[in-house]
Amino acid sequence: MNRFRSLEKSKLVIMPRLHAHEAGKPILRLDKVIVAYESGKALDEISFELQRGERLAVVGPNGAGKSTLFKVIAGVLHPTSGLVEVAGSQPDGHICIAYVPQRSQVDWNFPLQVRDVVMMGRVGKIGWLRRPTPKDQQIVRRALETVGLQELADRQIGQLSGGQQQRMFIARALAQEAELMLMDEPFTGLDVPAQEELFRILDSLRTQGVTVMVALHDLQTASERFDRVMLLNRRLIGLGSAEQIFTPEHLIAAYGGHLRLIPSQQGFIALGDTCCDEGEHDHL
Repeated sequence: MNRFRSLEKSKLVIMPRLHAHEAGKPILRLDKVIVAYESGKALDEISFELQRGERLAVVGPNGAGKSTLFKVIAGVLHPTSGLVEVAGSQPDGHICIAYVPQRSQVDWNFPLQVRDVVMMGRVGKIGWLRRPTPKDQQIVRRALETVGLQELADRQIGQLSGGQQQRMFIARALAQEAELMLMDEPFTGLDVPAQEELFRILDSLRTQGVTVMVALHDLQTASERFDRVMLLNRRLIGLGSAEQIFTPEHLIAAYGGHLRLIPSQQGFIALGDTCCDEGEHDHL
């Protein structure tokens, strides 16, 4: 299974350790988290909590720190200061966290089949060197069926469409038996039917109590399809319902001169922020 390690350019791997969840603790809690580099802060005193089963949209301009935030939560990037807890303990001891990367961060020429990638979700349970058991194979098959990819299990990953690639990573998270899923720009480049299929799967995850954080740029989608929204630009501008957060004051604070607010009968239409096909860049 060592050949799986270089699939993702960002080198994100599933941690093979396990921490028990503490009863009564939120699935995720951040307290004054700072990520700082010589050139400045990528995240500045971020504090919030998520409860089990919530679906949270994380929005903000390019370079706002969305990808950095996800990497801190996943435990692959340690904050300069502050506390990150997943169900009461540090994130790098959990195998319940699944990271669905930006498609631009994946080497799609890597010689892996869909089934291989989904089996990666079992690594935290069985380790890198042990062979999958019949139970592991069954879990992988069930995950592929859930996302509708059972007929494509033997296909090379580069031959999938964008929507199928995202569904493959969700299947990997299902095989992992994830309880907290972090999805980085999953809708970028997808047509409406592919996006709707992803939301169908996300709805099914909600019924299983899976908590989902999704980084995206579309403010309307964030408003209509998520329980709460987080407006981020290195610091936390706001967290709550779309009506509470998407105010002219908050949006201007997050987007600055890159945003124009146009009055309409429904309130304001926000225009001006752009999303590049290569995904978010957290450069300072």
